[in-house]
Amino acid sequence: MTKTQKDEAIEVLKGKFSQYTNFYLADSSSLTVEQINTLRKVCFEKSVEMRVAKNTLIRKALESLNNEGYAGVYDSLKGQTAIMFSENAKAPAVIISGFRRANNAERPVLKAAFIDTDVFVGDDQLESLSNLKSKHELIGEIIGLLQSPAKNVISGLQSGGNKLAGILKTLSEKK
Repeated sequence: MTKTQKDEAIEVLKGKFSQYTNFYLADSSSLTVEQINTLRKVCFEKSVEMRVAKNTLIRKALESLNNEGYAGVYDSLKGQTAIMFSENAKAPAVIISGFRRANNAERPVLKAAFIDTDVFVGDDQLESLSNLKSKHELIGEIIGLLQSPAKNVISGLQSGGNKLAGILKTLSEKK
């Protein structure tokens, strides 16, 4: 690679790291071309962008962004590295896990993941990353919890006046 090509690659990576708040670094060495193509296809279907880049270029792109949070992933930049960019924090973890199960393989191996501002290092983090809840799922759960007391009152009122009268009588007797 020429110096100009390296600079262009760094600029492209900087743009991707700036665009996405979540990225995964994985080791996809020893996968066949067919397996890599299958993995890329699955990533495309799940709106995850996968790129392979040299570790030095990845590091230079991250360092140029002046974000101290990226320092945790620098030690993972060894060997062949595939970067998976995604808006959904758990999508790459689900893809990696599913790919392994479908192919009875140990690869790709999760090197590190950067989720918002947190760094997860090591393949042992894959299961916990797969179980992350998205922002929309968490909002749905909170709304459900907030609606629960109101639903209980409404169902008590709809179930009949006798039951409500009994509840009020019991409450007044307690005082």
